Order: sequence, then C-alpha cells, then structure tokens
Amino acid sequence: MFEFGSWASDWWKPLLFLVVAGHLTNVCVTLFLHRAQTHRGVKFHPIAEVPMRVWLWLTTATKTKEWVACHRKHHAFADREGDPHSPVVEGLRNIMLKGALYYRDAVRQPGVLEKYGKGTPNDWLERHLLDKRSTFGILLMLAVDLWLFGWFVGPLVWAVQMVWIPFWAAGVINGIGHALGYRNYEVKDESRNITPIAIWLGGEELHNNHHADPHSARFGHKWYEFDIGWAYIRLLSLVGLAQVKYARGVEGHDRDRGEDPTARVVAAANAAPAPALAAPAGAAPAA
Repeated sequence: MFEFGSWASDWWKPLLFLVVAGHLTNVCVTLFLHRAQTHRGVKFHPIAEVPMRVWLWLTTATKTKEWVACHRKHHAFADREGDPHSPVVEGLRNIMLKGALYYRDAVRQPGVLEKYGKGTPNDWLERHLLDKRSTFGILLMLAVDLWLFGWFVGPLVWAVQMVWIPFWAAGVINGIGHALGYRNYEVKDESRNITPIAIWLGGEELHNNHHADPHSARFGHKWYEFDIGWAYIRLLSLVGLAQVKYARGVEGHDRDRGEDPTARVVAAANAAPAPALAAPAGAAPAA
C-alpha cells in the first residue's frame, strides 16, 4: 500500500488525496490560526492543537505569529489604507493573483509582529521547529509526496499543496470575500458571505458574519447557514479537546467576555486620528 509511487496507480488517487489534504489544511487554518489564535473564540487541547500546527508546518510553512499579526491588522484597517490585503484598496485581481505577496510584505513591516502578533505560541515546538525551521516542513511534505506518488506525479501534487493556501485563503477569502456575495450585516468594511453552505473552506465562506462578530467561534448566524468549522469544534468539545470561549447565539457560550485581542487593536485603529492629507504643490500653508 505504501510502496514507492503506489498512490499514482489510478488517476483518482492523487485527486482524492488533494481534496482531503486540502480540506484538512483549510480546517487547520480556520480552527487553529483563525478562531483559536487570532480571535480566542475557542481553545484546543494539545492533543488536537499540536497535530494542526504540525500539519500547517508540513503543508504551508506558515508561521503562527505572522499569520495572526497579518489578520489582526486586516481587522484593524479592513478595506482602508493599512489593510494588508483589501480588494477595495488593491483591486480584486491583484488580491486573487498576488494575495500571498501582500501578506509577505505586511509581516515584514517594522513593528507589525510585535504589535499585532502577541499571545501566539512560544513553546519548544514553535521556537525550535515550526518557526525556526519552517522550510523543512514543506520539504518533508515533498519527500512524502514523492514516496506516495512517484517522481512525476509527486512534485505535481506537492506544487498544488504549496499554492493551496495562497489561492484559497489569500486569494479567494480575502478577495472574493470582500467583493462578491451577500451581507447579513452592514459593517464598516466590504466583507461578504460567499455562500451560506460553508464546507469547502472550513466555514470561512461566511466572511461577513465573521467581520460582524470576530470573536465568535461560530460563523453561521442564520438558520440556513452551515459552518462546518463550528461542527468540527462541537465534535472536539464533546470529547474534551476544545473549550468554546464565545460563540454567538449558542446558549452557554454567547457571553462575550472581551477576550479577543483583535478587538483592542481595532479600537486603537479607530481611535487614531486619520493621517493628514498632503497639500497640493504650490498651495499656501494654512493660517
């Protein structure tokens, strides 16, 4: 079953692997990076959290502190100057095609990680492997793909995995999620719910709902909306592997105790005075 290249024997096996592995990556992003680390709506037991961290290391080389900082800054300046990846500011085409580049530029700005990335893991695993040797994870994934699918199909499978999050998260969610779809809430930004049945992207399709109440671990707000990420959280909570901190509309968890660090950076951004516009060339200074 695990002989070299054995999973490339039928055309459907690489496709099935990409669908399952890709969905798993989407789920790890929304559950661990987004709902748990960025917004503190849920806390996972290490038995559930560590595998998610390792899987993201293998398939994305994402550093938790960078992802969290970029997303909190997005909420602080959503769809205005300062947003790391807004289609309103940069254009939908640019975000769809170059969203990962905007992310990279944002986390390299001085002070961004220190200001927006507070509270992320700083344990031995993060310091010595997941952060310090982030590239090693995707190279290990390449070795696995080569062994499973052989010299030709293996690199193709790995290449799809490497562009998976740059396309679906940095492109589709950050792009289409702020350009096309329906709105349940007239929030200050242009966020949209892409579809009411949110399965493929782990629930992230309900982007307008999320922007209306970022701290909530539950993204589905209407009776006809299904958030599969919330379903996974409920399943994990039933076996003691997840502790829901806040979930909008869920009895026993619907009290927001102000534990979301994002709320503080948003409040600070809204309280800051708008930058002064430069006077036209040749204009007289104000009295």
